[in-house]
Amino acid sequence: MQQAQQPKNKRWNSIIPIDGPLRMALDTFLIIFGSFVMAIAFNLFLVPNQIASGGVSGISILVQEAVGVEPAYTQWALNIPLFIAGYLILGRQYGVRSLLGSFMLPFFVYLTDTWAVPTSNPLLASIFGGIGVGLGIGIVYRGRGSTGGLTILAQIIQKFSGLRLSLCVMLLDGTVIILAGWILSLENSLFALISLYVTGKVIDSVEMGFGTSKVAYIISEQTESISKAILDDLDRGLTKLSAQGGYTDDDRTVLMVVVAQNEITRLKALVRSVDPNAFVTITNAHEVLGEGFTRA
Repeated sequence: MQQAQQPKNKRWNSIIPIDGPLRMALDTFLIIFGSFVMAIAFNLFLVPNQIASGGVSGISILVQEAVGVEPAYTQWALNIPLFIAGYLILGRQYGVRSLLGSFMLPFFVYLTDTWAVPTSNPLLASIFGGIGVGLGIGIVYRGRGSTGGLTILAQIIQKFSGLRLSLCVMLLDGTVIILAGWILSLENSLFALISLYVTGKVIDSVEMGFGTSKVAYIISEQTESISKAILDDLDRGLTKLSAQGGYTDDDRTVLMVVVAQNEITRLKALVRSVDPNAFVTITNAHEVLGEGFTRA
């Protein structure tokens, strides 16, 4: 595979060493800030509307409804033992970052439990609560941290049962939502499902990026002319992939080009002007790291 040629307009972003003190400071900030965002969403949307959308946070809502204990205390009471169990059973991956998240989330839940509630509509609360929680978790994950909770328990179950982690998480969250239907109401558990779904989608978006870049694969008999047009006129790099036709078994070259959303029309026009018969496939790229895009 031939390496991508570099575009002329070099747009460099600063690179933070993965294990340097600046990166550690950034990770710490992201874990704390992400925990703060989660706590706001939890107290402003989920708690007042009794939406227990899984996890230790959902359990804390059920405990509050059943015995009147504040959610922050329940979260501390569950998160810290789960962290210790994770550290002893799963190893050192549950280090300072996970301990920080396990402590800071209940702390911010405690600090923000008197903030004004913006809505009493459970549908709006489930959607915006899910967005806020997903955004917070995604930020924490960006900081290479964790807020502990049932994810640790899911990994412990996975270790001894051999089940897939995603299945373990789903079973635990599903148990919380079933309990919500019993302790609260069936309607509340349905809203919790909506919130859990939104949370998952937002976490994916934060982890993979909000970018709208596109990846184009171009098959043509005039790859050299198309390559020159892309490099000179579009000012983008490209990669030449060696391929073989499935029907003819002929060797051919496939061009792979990553472009921004607003460049896709220009790319198609350039390819069409060189070879109207070129075969072009365009797909989404959630996050692009490298020269001309974002630096890791």
